[in-house]
Amino acid sequence: MNILTELFILFFKLGAFTIGGGVAMLPLLQNTLIHEKKWFSEEEFVDIVAVCQSLPGVIAINMATYVGYKKKGFLGSLISTIGVVLPSFVMILLIATFISNLGDNRIVMGAMAGLRAAALGLVVVAVIQLSSAVFKGKWTIVAAVLSFVLIAVFRINTAYVILLFVILGIASATVGGRLKKNTAEEAKAEEAGMTDGRKPSEDGTEGGGR
Repeated sequence: MNILTELFILFFKLGAFTIGGGVAMLPLLQNTLIHEKKWFSEEEFVDIVAVCQSLPGVIAINMATYVGYKKKGFLGSLISTIGVVLPSFVMILLIATFISNLGDNRIVMGAMAGLRAAALGLVVVAVIQLSSAVFKGKWTIVAAVLSFVLIAVFRINTAYVILLFVILGIASATVGGRLKKNTAEEAKAEEAGMTDGRKPSEDGTEGGGR
């Protein structure tokens, strides 16, 4: 199958059957991209989610655009984005045309209640599946807990929290890189000193002793 056709069908199905927003799409997208298509590893998928979540706009559209571009450049991103948007566009158009009072329709309200419950389940699944790939050390665990507290308890705007942890992540990577570099240099220097100490002197004795 042509890659453009694959991208369109994939994101069309996700757009049509994913209820509850882009986050609810993550477990389905993760299973498809990692296990079925094998287009990305778990670490790459987490990076894609992080990038798309931190950018303005709906995460579902951002991910469709990103994945499409990775697989087939600009045309791939365009096809993927159209695929993920088209189902909801058509459904909302039909609902707005034929159902005038959604709040007074018991069938529609009952269906929405069931969909909201299913959406919550999908979000929980996404959190569980992504946690194993995200929590790689103490820093990531602390960052996740702290960001939750800032958003849920102190009601800080999500955009500010994302910006804060982008800055902290850059600082952590920079400091960690320098520490590793210094440690490696110290180890090399120590190894060189030990090697020099074991070298035989000109009169044949080791370490310059007589």
